Amino acid sequence: MIYFDNSATTPMFKEVIDTMATVQENFIGNPSSLHHLGVKSDSLIDKARQQIADLLYCDKEEIFFTSGGTESNNTAIIGTAFEKQSFGKHIITTQIEHPSVLKTMHFLEKQGFDVTYLDVDTNGKIDVEMLGKAIRHDTILVSMMWVNNEVGILEPIQDVAVLLEKYPTIHFHVDAVQALHYVLTQRIPSRVDLLSLSAHKFHGPRGIGILYKREGKRIESLLHGGGQEKGVRSGTENTASIAGMAKALRLYSQKQIPIQSYQSALRAFLSSYHGVEILSPLEQAPHILTFAIKGIRGEVLLHALEEQGIYLSTTSACSSKTAKEHHTLGAMNVSGDISRCAVRLSLSVENTQEEIAQFQHVFDNVYQKFSKILKS
Repeated sequence: MIYFDNSATTPMFKEVIDTMATVQENFIGNPSSLHHLGVKSDSLIDKARQQIADLLYCDKEEIFFTSGGTESNNTAIIGTAFEKQSFGKHIITTQIEHPSVLKTMHFLEKQGFDVTYLDVDTNGKIDVEMLGKAIRHDTILVSMMWVNNEVGILEPIQDVAVLLEKYPTIHFHVDAVQALHYVLTQRIPSRVDLLSLSAHKFHGPRGIGILYKREGKRIESLLHGGGQEKGVRSGTENTASIAGMAKALRLYSQKQIPIQSYQSALRAFLSSYHGVEILSPLEQAPHILTFAIKGIRGEVLLHALEEQGIYLSTTSACSSKTAKEHHTLGAMNVSGDISRCAVRLSLSVENTQEEIAQFQHVFDNVYQKFSKILKS
């Protein structure tokens, strides 16, 4: 089996599984309990929070645990909107965001908020100048992704951060679920107020995520109850998953795998075939490559490769079972005939050169079979 669907989810590191099993067995107390077992669990969570903060170059008081990227995005966006609505009700985002952002914006529109959706160019990038022109006196939030989950577009977060230095009252939220590499290597820009991460995108457990909230920035809580996570996110903490996420983040940060060279080799290989169109722009994240064989629907190619033990996807895992797919490609003015043929190959730090070579061999065989069908 060769797994190339890592933008959907990544397999957990074995060390993470072992850590979680140990915690499940030995840290049984509720972290809010005052007795020794509760204090023991709470101390482990505090240690994990500090480890994560150190790796992200921020203060541990700025790290909040959630159930994943979707909750982090919802909390950042709705929390900001409700907290700042007395100052304005205008929000800016882009046409190509993850459903957990776009559908949250649609929800807020029903609550009376006004949302501006920025267009992107044919490479999927926003125009920072147009963003500046979209800002109004009542703008309270700018929310955008760092790396697009469908095509791997790398948005100009640093440039947006510079622009927003002129507007200190506007909250700036970044969906970095697909961008951990850049968070670790470039650090979180000082102008970013809120940032979302999800553990299962970096070989950690599902159902746990991070919301970075810059010190001093206020948001309204979505979940009310026991006041955990300093009141930002009530609910008994998932001690084992938090520990597993901290371990995964540390292991991921230590990996030095040439994903960029893998992607470059795959791009050159696929481009050599007649009828294959590379849909990911050249300036993009190194782990995602979206392409299409003209005339072969994406799901047909996906299953043909699956029969040979290679696993890709046709779209975002969060929208692949719904009718509307590849909204990013549509925003990039890619025709429907091409977007319906698109598949996404996404790499991880666990993939190897041998797997790349095996994919190339299998793809060549599959392509030859499809070529005969297209010619007949």
